[in-house]
Amino acid sequence: MTAKTKPKPLFLGIDTGGTYTDAVLWSETEGPQEGPNKGKVLAKAKALTTRHDLAVGISGAVDAVLQKAGTDPADIKLVSMSTTLATNALVEGQGGRVALVMIGFSEGDLARDGLKAALGTDPVVFCPGGHDVHGNAAKLDLSGLEAALPELGASVSGFAVCAYFATRNPAHEIAARELIRDKSGLPVTSSHELSAKLGGPRRALTTLLNARLISMIDRLVAATEGFLEARNIAAPLMVVRGDGALVSAAFARQRPIETILSGPAASLVGARHMTGLDNAVVSDIGGTTTDVAVLDGGRPRLDPEGATVGGFRTMVEAVAMRTFGLGGDSEVALEDGALNPRILLGPRRLVPLALAGMAHGVAVISELERQLRAPNPGRMDGRFAVRTGVPDRLAAGLTGAEAKLYELIGAVPLAVDRLLTSNAQNATLNRLVSRGLVHVAGFTPSDAAHVLGKQANWDPIAARLGAELFARKRDGRGQNIAASPEAISERVLVTLTRWSAEYILETAFAEDGLDGAATVAHALVQRAVDAHPGIARLGVALDRPVIGLGASAPLHYAGLAELIGNDCVVPRDTDVANALGAVVGQVRVSAEARVSQPIEGLFRLASGETVRDFLDEAAAIAAAEADVRAIVAERARDAGTDSAEIDVATEFRVSTVEAQRMFIEAHVVAVASGRPRIAV
Repeated sequence: MTAKTKPKPLFLGIDTGGTYTDAVLWSETEGPQEGPNKGKVLAKAKALTTRHDLAVGISGAVDAVLQKAGTDPADIKLVSMSTTLATNALVEGQGGRVALVMIGFSEGDLARDGLKAALGTDPVVFCPGGHDVHGNAAKLDLSGLEAALPELGASVSGFAVCAYFATRNPAHEIAARELIRDKSGLPVTSSHELSAKLGGPRRALTTLLNARLISMIDRLVAATEGFLEARNIAAPLMVVRGDGALVSAAFARQRPIETILSGPAASLVGARHMTGLDNAVVSDIGGTTTDVAVLDGGRPRLDPEGATVGGFRTMVEAVAMRTFGLGGDSEVALEDGALNPRILLGPRRLVPLALAGMAHGVAVISELERQLRAPNPGRMDGRFAVRTGVPDRLAAGLTGAEAKLYELIGAVPLAVDRLLTSNAQNATLNRLVSRGLVHVAGFTPSDAAHVLGKQANWDPIAARLGAELFARKRDGRGQNIAASPEAISERVLVTLTRWSAEYILETAFAEDGLDGAATVAHALVQRAVDAHPGIARLGVALDRPVIGLGASAPLHYAGLAELIGNDCVVPRDTDVANALGAVVGQVRVSAEARVSQPIEGLFRLASGETVRDFLDEAAAIAAAEADVRAIVAERARDAGTDSAEIDVATEFRVSTVEAQRMFIEAHVVAVASGRPRIAV
């Protein structure tokens, strides 16, 4: 009698993007056991991302994978998820309304590092307090914050707290955090929890963005956990961070800002795994964004200054990724005032008309046909507004005009030319879109692909009607910009490929240190890509191939090689690269401590949320190293690994005065890494 074969552990990867949710079932022990392609994809599937209820899209993709593989859900031992929702939200200017609490700062500090632009119309409260560079406290006064909490608690979804030099002493942030939690019960993000770097305004910016994203990532994690429980999948849930590392879902819920570039980071891990290429430029095109990064020696380049997304430089360590508002669902627009106007794409994502037509049928088709019957084109032709379906509490704080317009918009798309009665209302509609309360549907590259028969998963009739309406737009001579729906659709797709080449080459220039000459580099790239005739003949080529990722990469990158002067490799499982990358990574977390010397002979240790003084340098350093080791071990467990290896490094800043060594500061960093724990 033979022993029963123990089933192989299976890993489920999920990627929730702006348009699609992908799922992949992967076995670590099947397939080749050496090299980048270790393991095997057993099944993969896609479903539309359903922003009003993320569980619907997740269940659609995962159920399809389970059915294809014929798998017992009990055999799944780990679930790992990447997402572009946080990235997309920052690119599109979306997120919950939050209150920023600045302790020890002045209003002038809002002008630094883009903080005022990021804050927008959200409220800010200034409180006296904060610390100096050595952690010595100024007098804290939270009375203004306490007085404002009743009104703020009813109009925001969370709080962001940043105190002056909180990285050297977080006591005032902790006091404000506890007061807010006690009085409002709302989520609070403190800056010292996210970064140990100096630079108050940028740390405040990072904290503000984190607070905005909490409700979005919380809904995603809750939806995923609910689905897994309903399917009896008793496996740990991990989330990919922006540096490609894995962390537990609970960890990600508290620090959602670290999931910006999660999807792109996972795609890099997946690209390396699928192709085995050590050196490449990876370009991942999705519905909303194109993300471009560089692989060197088999590892993604990290951005030491922090991730930049949506024009904001954060303090989040992440892959050195450049994110552009260009994708299959990008808004197609026409350049204003030009004799021969160019096609413009993005950065805003629209719901493709083909998708809206598939979901709502006659409500969309009949309005497009009505607009086509008009003798002249209208500025709002082919545009619809529809609610996103987010909970009503996220609509808190709307102005009177916003609330009035929001009431008119429902779950069925409403033609914008019927909805808006003035140009001022268009700005109001855009604010509702920025809050994540409303989607706009319109003509996109995905619609163009449907018109040309290169995509067929949605409604081609709505796509064609939208293309007809767009083709009727007038150039500077008063003529239609295109003779047919096919002509304008071909022009849109050619533009998307050309812009993709420009963004890839601009990324290469930036990685070569030419980012400061962005205007010149951009002009040269445009001339080279266009093969522009001129006295100076220009050409440009990459030194490494491009790995094209994304479901639409085979379509949009088909003509890319000749524009970038090197090969473009599109792997077999390119459509689920993010989901695959989500299950082949490792947990990686870090902790930092600093020892300073505020007065000669006194050594001050700041680690975690504590500050301690020592009379001996060696004792302070030993305590710092012990602290960070303990802190990072706990973080590693919280992040989802029981087998972490810990490395500790100490960097000293000293000076020499009259041949005597003078201690200035020590920076101690501990890094823990290991495979995520799996269900037994």
